[in-house]
Amino acid sequence: MSFRTQPLPAARLNRCQLFGPGSRPALFEKMAASAADVINLDLEDSVAPDDKEQARKNIIAAIGDVDWGDKTVSVRINGLDTPFWYRDVVDLLEQAGDRLDQIMIPKAGNASDIYAVDALVTAVEKAKGRSKPIAFEAIIETAAGICHVEEIAAASPRMEAISLGAADFAASMGMATTGIGGTQENYYMHREGAKYWSDPWHWAQAKIVAACRTHGVLPVDGPFGDFSDPEGFRAQALRSATLGMVGKWAIHPSQVALANEVFSPDEKAVTEAREILAAMEEATRTGAGATVYKGRLVDIASIKQAQVIVDQADKIAAKG
Repeated sequence: MSFRTQPLPAARLNRCQLFGPGSRPALFEKMAASAADVINLDLEDSVAPDDKEQARKNIIAAIGDVDWGDKTVSVRINGLDTPFWYRDVVDLLEQAGDRLDQIMIPKAGNASDIYAVDALVTAVEKAKGRSKPIAFEAIIETAAGICHVEEIAAASPRMEAISLGAADFAASMGMATTGIGGTQENYYMHREGAKYWSDPWHWAQAKIVAACRTHGVLPVDGPFGDFSDPEGFRAQALRSATLGMVGKWAIHPSQVALANEVFSPDEKAVTEAREILAAMEEATRTGAGATVYKGRLVDIASIKQAQVIVDQADKIAAKG
């Protein structure tokens, strides 16, 4: 084990991030009433250039006017290669209330991108006397972003989450697909006359998870574009959860329940995790470093695995 221990990420539920365009304020109350843990109000891709200014005003008003309950309220600003992002940051920090929790930075390519936003946010916070520091979530959507994902994860104490944006990522990588997430028709293995579809996003997700876990940041899976395919969404989410991601985006209300289902441990898993912790506690009491649970060896590493499940269950129970 390294002398430098792995830091813990923010202790918040992040099973589902529900997106809604800032240009459609009629959706905000419905989003607030949803079961999503995180609300992402969007100023970027889902908002036309001519609507950017009004969308920003809509979001600023809604942050203070809408009852968001215990949800994390996040705003996706425009990319740093646009003329919109600095005004997004300044207006949000100067005009929106303390209910704003997080800014989402799209197409992060390196640590300098995070530094640029951090410098502007910090200046406005100090100038306005804001008492609650704004957190950051970066989206990996480019070849540069995935190459520099670890430096992005470590770029600022404000970093709380990193997501994979599959569509822009595929375009940046030159991938031969128009699908957003999920398995792809031409990405398969062939054996004995049968096709076996694998996951083209697996390697990028694994790299994001490793970077995030190294630096105490929450790894999150991005969108699944076909909201008419719930089983495809569930399959993608299950793969993401197995890799260590804590949640997934929802681009349609029907995907919220699916994400919450996948990223919430079921009763059987929680019961087993608590039993493993109890068994190891007894083993430790008697001086043993390991024990047998249901015919399999469990040891110190098993405690860490079980504790992740129990902690998630406890956070969900606390939310009610």
